[in-house]
Amino acid sequence: MTLFRHFRLLPRLVVAIVLLVMGVQPLAAQQPLTRDTSFTVASALRKARKDNPTITLAQPAFPSTIQAQRNLTYCTVGGRPLQLDIFYPKAKRSRGYPAVLLIHGGGWSSGDRSHHAPMAQQLAAKGYVTVTVEYRLSPEARYPAAVTDLKAAVRWLRTQAGTYPIDTTRIAVWGFSAGGQMSALLGTTNGDAQLEGSACQTSRSSHVQAIIDVDGTLAFIHPESGEGDDSRGLSAATRWFGASKTDQPALWHQAGALNHVTAQTPPILFLNSSVDRMHAGRDDMIKKLDAFGIYHETHVFPKAPHTFPLFNPWFDLTLEHTVAFLAKVFPKRP
Repeated sequence: MTLFRHFRLLPRLVVAIVLLVMGVQPLAAQQPLTRDTSFTVASALRKARKDNPTITLAQPAFPSTIQAQRNLTYCTVGGRPLQLDIFYPKAKRSRGYPAVLLIHGGGWSSGDRSHHAPMAQQLAAKGYVTVTVEYRLSPEARYPAAVTDLKAAVRWLRTQAGTYPIDTTRIAVWGFSAGGQMSALLGTTNGDAQLEGSACQTSRSSHVQAIIDVDGTLAFIHPESGEGDDSRGLSAATRWFGASKTDQPALWHQAGALNHVTAQTPPILFLNSSVDRMHAGRDDMIKKLDAFGIYHETHVFPKAPHTFPLFNPWFDLTLEHTVAFLAKVFPKRP
């Protein structure tokens, strides 16, 4: 009987000690990265109810007109599979449906793609292929890893037109909070090699044709921005960038969509709460959009908390504005 067969007869603790002496790390010691669970739908609801006691979690029924595929790997980076869930209409359409990539928030360090599954499902029922997407958070990888992950997800969508009814010429990004910041950055950096990344489906385009920014900052270094205040501990943005904005201002500028607006920037919808600092740079960005003649809309929900798209009564309004905007920029084809 071999040495390792004898180990099965020993207590687990003894086996672990022997393996360590031999220089072999037991599988049980190979702990996965600890996940930051500081931002969840439940915690957001408790916080929002302090000022809005009558609000409820938006949990509409799964529409009977759509279908779903979950836990699909869209890219593997360094052995790490990145996954998404896709929702799409059952009805066939020869040209396919426009696609919407939904990006969750959580300060770049927390949150989960499941947060916006209800929105994705309702959008799919309105005639879109929708995807809720995972990306690497700051405890795992610093900026721009999340951005390159999301661009890879857009490229993945373009590889799937034979499997799902996707119109690859019409892809929108919809993001909340940190996800809103990244949706705006994705849309304003179409074709920017610095943020493209080198993993997965690189022969395809990551260009998007519309942006929905739900309470996501447009500029990190800006008079309206509250990001990067490290006076009481490292801020979420500092953790994401891995350096303060005084140490690496160029990096912080690069991540602000305001600094990338050109004549090629796609149409954009701003949906905002009453928390002004969450949409820092928006008005300056609108001026740039106007100068280039780029279509945009802004809708503000007075007295709404930052997490408004997750809750009633704002969920339906968020859905309505999103659908109306997409209908304008992606009109139905004959």
